[in-house]
Amino acid sequence: MGVEPVPGRPAAIATTGERRLLVVADYHAGIERGLRRDGVELQSDAEKRRRQLLGLVETTTPDGIVFLGDLGHAIGEPAGAEREELLALLDAVDVPVTLVRGNHDGDFEGVLDDASSPVTVTPGHGTRIGSVGFAHGHTWPSPDVLAADIVCVAHEHPVVRLEDEVGGRRVERVWLRGRVDPTPFEQHHDGALGIDADLIVCPAFNDRSGGTWVNVEGQTFLSPFLPEGLADGETYLLDGTRLGSYRSL
Repeated sequence: MGVEPVPGRPAAIATTGERRLLVVADYHAGIERGLRRDGVELQSDAEKRRRQLLGLVETTTPDGIVFLGDLGHAIGEPAGAEREELLALLDAVDVPVTLVRGNHDGDFEGVLDDASSPVTVTPGHGTRIGSVGFAHGHTWPSPDVLAADIVCVAHEHPVVRLEDEVGGRRVERVWLRGRVDPTPFEQHHDGALGIDADLIVCPAFNDRSGGTWVNVEGQTFLSPFLPEGLADGETYLLDGTRLGSYRSL
Protein backbone atom coordinates (compact mmCIF):
# COMPACT_ATOMS: atom_id res chain seq x y z
CA MET A 1 0.00 0.00 0.00
CA GLY A 2 1.28 3.46 -0.74
CA VAL A 3 2.16 6.09 -3.32
CA GLU A 4 5.56 6.00 -4.99
CA PRO A 5 6.85 8.39 -7.66
CA VAL A 6 7.87 6.96 -11.01
CA PRO A 7 11.65 7.66 -11.06
CA GLY A 8 12.51 10.63 -13.21
CA ARG A 9 8.92 11.31 -14.24
CA PRO A 10 6.22 13.69 -12.90
CA ALA A 11 3.88 10.80 -12.09
CA ALA A 12 3.34 8.24 -9.34
CA ILE A 13 1.92 4.78 -8.78
CA ALA A 14 -0.71 4.50 -6.06
CA THR A 15 -1.37 1.00 -4.76
CA THR A 16 -4.90 0.81 -3.37
CA GLY A 17 -5.89 -2.69 -2.38
CA GLU A 18 -5.45 -4.85 -5.47
CA ARG A 19 -5.34 -1.90 -7.89
CA ARG A 20 -2.29 -0.04 -9.14
CA LEU A 21 -3.17 3.44 -10.37
CA LEU A 22 -1.03 5.80 -12.39
CA VAL A 23 -1.40 9.29 -10.87
CA VAL A 24 -0.84 12.28 -13.15
CA ALA A 25 -1.42 15.88 -12.05
CA ASP A 26 -2.01 19.04 -14.07
CA TYR A 27 -1.78 17.70 -17.61
CA HIS A 28 -3.15 21.01 -18.99
CA ALA A 29 -3.94 19.82 -22.50
CA GLY A 30 -4.07 22.71 -24.94
CA ILE A 31 -1.98 25.04 -22.80
CA GLU A 32 -0.40 26.56 -25.91
CA ARG A 33 -3.80 27.86 -26.99
CA GLY A 34 -4.16 29.64 -23.67
CA LEU A 35 -0.64 31.03 -23.78
CA ARG A 36 -1.30 32.36 -27.28
CA ARG A 37 -4.06 34.56 -25.89
CA ASP A 38 -1.43 36.07 -23.60
CA GLY A 39 0.89 36.80 -26.50
CA VAL A 40 3.18 33.76 -26.07
CA GLU A 41 3.61 31.78 -29.29
CA LEU A 42 4.72 28.18 -28.78
CA GLN A 43 4.46 25.18 -31.04
CA SER A 44 2.03 22.62 -29.66
CA ASP A 45 3.49 19.82 -27.54
CA ALA A 46 0.25 17.82 -27.69
CA GLU A 47 1.78 14.81 -29.44
CA LYS A 48 4.81 14.82 -27.11
CA ARG A 49 2.60 14.93 -24.00
CA ARG A 50 0.43 12.11 -25.29
CA ARG A 51 3.48 10.02 -26.19
CA GLN A 52 4.95 10.55 -22.72
CA LEU A 53 1.70 9.60 -21.00
CA LEU A 54 1.22 6.49 -23.12
CA GLY A 55 4.84 5.54 -22.48
CA LEU A 56 4.17 5.69 -18.75
CA VAL A 57 1.11 3.46 -19.16
CA GLU A 58 3.20 0.98 -21.11
CA THR A 59 6.09 0.86 -18.64
CA THR A 60 4.08 0.91 -15.39
CA THR A 61 1.15 -1.30 -16.56
CA PRO A 62 -1.43 0.30 -14.23
CA ASP A 63 -4.99 -0.89 -13.72
CA GLY A 64 -6.19 2.67 -14.30
CA ILE A 65 -5.20 6.33 -14.44
CA VAL A 66 -6.13 9.07 -11.99
CA PHE A 67 -5.81 12.52 -13.52
CA LEU A 68 -5.47 14.69 -10.43
CA GLY A 69 -7.29 17.69 -11.87
CA ASP A 70 -6.67 20.18 -14.68
CA LEU A 71 -6.63 17.59 -17.43
CA GLY A 72 -7.44 20.48 -19.75
CA HIS A 73 -6.29 24.07 -19.65
CA ALA A 74 -9.33 26.19 -20.52
CA ILE A 75 -11.52 27.28 -17.63
CA GLY A 76 -14.65 26.87 -19.76
CA GLU A 77 -15.56 24.25 -22.34
CA PRO A 78 -12.48 23.02 -24.25
CA ALA A 79 -12.50 23.96 -27.92
CA GLY A 80 -10.30 23.83 -31.00
CA ALA A 81 -6.85 22.31 -30.58
CA GLU A 82 -7.43 21.65 -26.87
CA ARG A 83 -10.55 19.61 -27.53
CA GLU A 84 -8.73 17.67 -30.26
CA GLU A 85 -5.82 16.95 -27.91
CA LEU A 86 -8.11 15.73 -25.15
CA LEU A 87 -10.09 13.42 -27.41
CA ALA A 88 -6.91 12.01 -28.98
CA LEU A 89 -5.50 11.32 -25.51
CA LEU A 90 -8.63 9.72 -24.08
CA ASP A 91 -9.16 7.62 -27.21
CA ALA A 92 -5.56 6.34 -27.01
CA VAL A 93 -5.65 5.31 -23.34
CA ASP A 94 -6.71 1.68 -22.91
CA VAL A 95 -7.22 1.59 -19.12
CA PRO A 96 -10.04 3.09 -17.01
CA VAL A 97 -9.68 6.82 -16.37
CA THR A 98 -10.75 8.82 -13.32
CA LEU A 99 -10.70 12.61 -13.49
CA VAL A 100 -10.59 14.37 -10.12
CA ARG A 101 -12.20 17.65 -11.11
CA GLY A 102 -9.93 20.68 -10.87
CA ASN A 103 -10.51 24.38 -11.36
CA HIS A 104 -9.76 24.03 -15.11
CA ASP A 105 -12.20 21.12 -15.55
CA GLY A 106 -15.47 22.94 -15.05
CA ASP A 107 -17.17 22.22 -18.38
CA PHE A 108 -15.84 18.89 -19.60
CA GLU A 109 -19.09 17.06 -20.23
CA GLY A 110 -19.19 17.74 -23.98
CA VAL A 111 -15.68 16.35 -24.47
CA LEU A 112 -16.34 13.30 -22.30
CA ASP A 113 -19.54 12.52 -24.20
CA ASP A 114 -17.51 12.30 -27.41
CA ALA A 115 -14.69 10.18 -25.95
CA SER A 116 -14.64 6.54 -27.05
CA SER A 117 -14.24 5.24 -23.47
CA PRO A 118 -16.10 6.33 -20.32
CA VAL A 119 -14.36 8.61 -17.83
CA THR A 120 -15.31 8.73 -14.15
CA VAL A 121 -15.43 12.34 -12.92
CA THR A 122 -15.30 13.10 -9.19
CA PRO A 123 -16.44 16.27 -7.39
CA GLY A 124 -13.95 19.06 -6.76
CA HIS A 125 -13.56 18.03 -3.11
CA GLY A 126 -12.05 14.75 -4.26
CA THR A 127 -12.52 11.04 -3.81
CA ARG A 128 -11.02 8.16 -1.87
CA ILE A 129 -9.93 4.93 -3.53
CA GLY A 130 -8.99 2.38 -0.92
CA SER A 131 -6.45 3.86 1.45
CA VAL A 132 -5.55 6.82 -0.80
CA GLY A 133 -7.43 10.10 -1.04
CA PHE A 134 -7.27 12.24 -4.17
CA ALA A 135 -8.18 15.92 -4.53
CA HIS A 136 -7.02 18.57 -6.96
CA GLY A 137 -6.32 21.07 -4.18
CA HIS A 138 -8.02 24.22 -5.44
CA THR A 139 -10.65 23.72 -2.75
CA TRP A 140 -10.82 21.89 0.57
CA PRO A 141 -10.75 18.07 0.47
CA SER A 142 -13.78 16.34 1.96
CA PRO A 143 -13.59 14.63 5.37
CA ASP A 144 -13.76 11.26 3.59
CA VAL A 145 -10.67 12.11 1.52
CA LEU A 146 -8.85 13.29 4.64
CA ALA A 147 -9.66 10.00 6.39
CA ALA A 148 -7.32 8.16 3.99
CA ASP A 149 -3.83 7.03 4.95
CA ILE A 150 -2.31 9.14 2.15
CA VAL A 151 -3.79 12.22 0.52
CA CYS A 152 -2.57 13.27 -2.94
CA VAL A 153 -3.19 16.81 -4.18
CA ALA A 154 -2.06 18.91 -7.13
CA HIS A 155 -2.88 22.48 -8.29
CA GLU A 156 0.30 23.94 -6.80
CA HIS A 157 2.77 22.88 -9.53
CA PRO A 158 5.61 22.96 -6.93
CA VAL A 159 9.05 23.91 -8.22
CA VAL A 160 12.36 24.96 -6.69
CA ARG A 161 14.86 27.51 -7.95
CA LEU A 162 18.38 26.10 -7.76
CA GLU A 163 21.53 28.23 -7.98
CA ASP A 164 25.16 27.19 -8.38
CA GLU A 165 28.29 28.86 -7.02
CA VAL A 166 28.76 30.99 -10.15
CA GLY A 167 25.25 32.36 -10.21
CA GLY A 168 23.67 29.92 -12.67
CA ARG A 169 20.00 29.22 -12.05
CA ARG A 170 17.51 26.58 -13.06
CA VAL A 171 13.98 25.65 -12.06
CA GLU A 172 13.09 22.04 -11.24
CA ARG A 173 9.73 20.41 -10.60
CA VAL A 174 9.50 18.75 -7.19
CA TRP A 175 7.37 16.58 -4.96
CA LEU A 176 6.39 17.78 -1.48
CA ARG A 177 5.65 15.11 1.12
CA GLY A 178 4.97 15.29 4.84
CA ARG A 179 2.35 14.71 7.49
CA VAL A 180 -1.02 16.42 7.37
CA ASP A 181 -1.39 19.12 10.01
CA PRO A 182 -5.06 18.63 10.98
CA THR A 183 -5.57 22.15 12.36
CA PRO A 184 -6.61 24.08 9.22
CA PHE A 185 -8.79 21.22 7.96
CA GLU A 186 -10.60 20.85 11.28
CA GLN A 187 -11.10 24.59 11.46
CA HIS A 188 -12.59 24.60 7.97
CA HIS A 189 -14.85 21.60 8.60
CA ASP A 190 -15.71 22.88 12.08
CA GLY A 191 -14.87 19.77 14.08
CA ALA A 192 -12.39 17.04 14.90
CA LEU A 193 -11.67 14.72 11.96
CA GLY A 194 -9.19 12.24 13.41
CA ILE A 195 -6.74 12.88 10.57
CA ASP A 196 -3.65 10.65 10.54
CA ALA A 197 -2.32 10.89 7.00
CA ASP A 198 0.60 11.73 4.78
CA LEU A 199 0.11 14.60 2.34
CA ILE A 200 1.72 14.50 -1.11
CA VAL A 201 1.75 17.59 -3.32
CA CYS A 202 2.37 16.34 -6.86
CA PRO A 203 4.37 18.14 -9.55
CA ALA A 204 2.67 19.22 -12.76
CA PHE A 205 2.95 16.79 -15.66
CA ASN A 206 2.98 19.72 -18.09
CA ASP A 207 6.38 21.42 -18.03
CA ARG A 208 4.93 24.60 -19.56
CA SER A 209 2.46 25.30 -16.79
CA GLY A 210 4.72 27.27 -14.41
CA GLY A 211 4.45 26.75 -10.69
CA THR A 212 4.86 27.85 -7.10
CA TRP A 213 8.52 28.42 -6.19
CA VAL A 214 8.44 26.79 -2.77
CA ASN A 215 11.95 27.96 -1.80
CA VAL A 216 11.62 31.63 -2.78
CA GLU A 217 10.90 34.04 0.05
CA GLY A 218 7.57 35.81 -0.31
CA GLN A 219 6.12 33.24 -2.70
CA THR A 220 2.50 32.48 -1.81
CA PHE A 221 0.77 29.13 -2.26
CA LEU A 222 -2.39 28.64 -4.33
CA SER A 223 -4.23 25.99 -2.31
CA PRO A 224 -6.36 27.31 0.55
CA PHE A 225 -4.82 24.78 2.97
CA LEU A 226 -1.15 25.24 2.05
CA PRO A 227 1.39 25.63 3.47
CA GLU A 228 -0.36 25.40 6.87
CA GLY A 229 -1.78 21.94 6.18
CA LEU A 230 1.61 20.37 5.41
CA ALA A 231 3.69 19.66 8.48
CA ASP A 232 7.47 19.38 7.96
CA GLY A 233 7.16 18.97 4.20
CA GLU A 234 10.17 17.30 2.56
CA THR A 235 11.17 18.22 -0.99
CA TYR A 236 12.22 15.69 -3.65
CA LEU A 237 13.39 16.19 -7.22
CA LEU A 238 11.85 14.02 -9.92
CA ASP A 239 14.93 11.76 -9.85
CA GLY A 240 14.34 11.08 -6.15
CA THR A 241 17.01 13.41 -4.76
CA ARG A 242 15.95 14.59 -1.31
CA LEU A 243 16.51 18.31 -0.85
CA GLY A 244 15.21 18.47 2.72
CA SER A 245 12.46 20.61 4.18
CA TYR A 246 11.21 23.19 1.71
CA ARG A 247 11.04 25.67 4.59
CA SER A 248 14.83 25.59 4.91
CA LEU A 249 15.88 25.46 1.26
